Amino acid sequence: MRNPHAGRPIEPDVTDQEIAAALEDLSVPALLMACVHLVEGDAQRRAILDGPLRPQGLFLNEYQGYMSPEDQAAARAFALDVIRAWRERGCPEPEPLPPGLLHEMMTWLACDSVGEEYVPMMLEELALDGADSRAPEPMAGAAAYPVVIIGCGMSGLLAAIRLQQAGFPFVVVEKNPGPGGTWFENRYPGARVDVGSHFYSYSFEPADHWTEFFSRQPELLSYFERVADEHGIREHVRFGTEATAATYDDESRTWTVTLADGSDLTARAVVCAVGQLNRPFVPDVPGDFAGPAFHTARWPDDVDLTGKDVVMVGAGATGFQVAPAIADSVRSLTVLQRTAQWMFPNPGYHDAVGPGVGWAIRHLPFYGRWFRFLTLWPGCDAGLAAAKVDPDWSPQQQSVSEVNDMVRVMFTEWITSQVDEDPELVAKVVPPYPPTAKRTLQDNGSWLRTLTRDNVELVRKGVSRLEPDAVVDEDGVRHPADVLVWATGFRANDFLVPMTVTGRGGVDLREHWGARPRAHLGVTVPGFPSFFMLYGPATNLASGGSIILASECEVSYVLACLRMLVDAGGDTIEPTGAAYDDYYERTQAEVKTMVWSSPYIGHGYYQDEAGEVHGLNPWRLVDYWAWTRDPDPADFEVA
Repeated sequence: MRNPHAGRPIEPDVTDQEIAAALEDLSVPALLMACVHLVEGDAQRRAILDGPLRPQGLFLNEYQGYMSPEDQAAARAFALDVIRAWRERGCPEPEPLPPGLLHEMMTWLACDSVGEEYVPMMLEELALDGADSRAPEPMAGAAAYPVVIIGCGMSGLLAAIRLQQAGFPFVVVEKNPGPGGTWFENRYPGARVDVGSHFYSYSFEPADHWTEFFSRQPELLSYFERVADEHGIREHVRFGTEATAATYDDESRTWTVTLADGSDLTARAVVCAVGQLNRPFVPDVPGDFAGPAFHTARWPDDVDLTGKDVVMVGAGATGFQVAPAIADSVRSLTVLQRTAQWMFPNPGYHDAVGPGVGWAIRHLPFYGRWFRFLTLWPGCDAGLAAAKVDPDWSPQQQSVSEVNDMVRVMFTEWITSQVDEDPELVAKVVPPYPPTAKRTLQDNGSWLRTLTRDNVELVRKGVSRLEPDAVVDEDGVRHPADVLVWATGFRANDFLVPMTVTGRGGVDLREHWGARPRAHLGVTVPGFPSFFMLYGPATNLASGGSIILASECEVSYVLACLRMLVDAGGDTIEPTGAAYDDYYERTQAEVKTMVWSSPYIGHGYYQDEAGEVHGLNPWRLVDYWAWTRDPDPADFEVA
């Protein structure tokens, strides 16, 4: 069988002119790496890797490597010749390249060294051999271990696919009428992903269909629906069914998952995939508002904002997208925002994907895989350097290290360059806290353009009270409103709410945690046998990467644990108390050296009310990948 990434043969009726037109849509550095696969012999490969046509740098969301227009044109002409010659040979499947050469190609694309420890992870992620090496082999005996998965969002769907491949019987319980999780629920205007679409996708699924480089909600929802259908997952899902409790029975060593309709499911393992950003947070504000009022994650399908006075409370990642999407249609938009947010320059945030990209992913060997590398590598652990606190750096209120201060200068210049003629607005939109301390937002200029509109006002205040037709801010200023939008985020630090999880001896998980939710590698907890969390404590990413990659790591960990259990013929598996405590203590010690723990942030969901951070993963992705890929059996107890 032909390697699925090796390209389908190009149809005979496709002209050179059509191929050349397709190449205009492509990343030239990724195209040249495809050419390394297409040419014959080491000499031709060396001519590409050692030649003058090469990227000059790599930066997140910049896909042309800062190559000059002339060099890009020359590279495309060269690639057309290579593709023509390959087609004349009958479009043969390229021979596999040795790992050392693949490592060199990574370094060539990165314009910097790629550490040896990253190579196995990148080769697994890119799957240049065509194999889905994260897919588990069928496990003899798995049929005796039924599993309940709670949630059919991105991570729950992934868990279902992997459990099915391994041979475990499973049922998925999903409170919504369909799959997709956050992309099913968040249907507000302007909703889109802030990780490149070609990386914000499962490693084992094609990525030739995306129509935007940062896809909007409808396309993302369609993607997860299609994946569910293609893998036959829907028939295992009980949609419109919410799990209210999961209770472990000491005698039978099984779990009972209680559903909102009063029925129960029994399983030998539970995978809880309810997510961190799932339950909306709406502040408790005195007073009553008479008009439509809703959280962005509960946006009504029938609401019409045309000609209305709208007050939006909050402008983090969601409000930042909503405001530009509705400003044209409303009569007025007042945004109440307590603190400004840092913005990352991304001029192509709303760019469409040209038709040549999908064509190349389908027909040019490994183009799509190397483009995935380009979207992954610049955000793979690079952000940790800017997040690390230098205790000798001053002033810490403004930045936490020399690198962090360089980021602050870059971000500030990006912001002020757009509104430098309005000093009052500059004072409102440049944050006072260190950059990357809170979620950094992707910006193509649409947010600040919106704020300069005559019908839009940014108020740097919180809400004091509600009136039937207005919102009153902390200064007592009354803001008339026909519609009230809460863009106030989620209960990110209230893990698993409102579900009750009861483990061995009747111990309630939230009582066990107290104010400090924690888990071994973010997934398992002693005393809660064969209970696994996806996107649990200390798994969210604030320094780059993709939550899909993180979830693939976590699911690999779950399957490795279940393999230990099945191979031993045991009833349950759980981490040792020593491994659990050690991981929590090391993780907290590391988190305290990061900017996310800064006391100068003010407001944000990274920190809880005590200023502690329990949701974020402070480790390098490559380390987390290694730990979850091969969990140490000594860290677990099988009973």
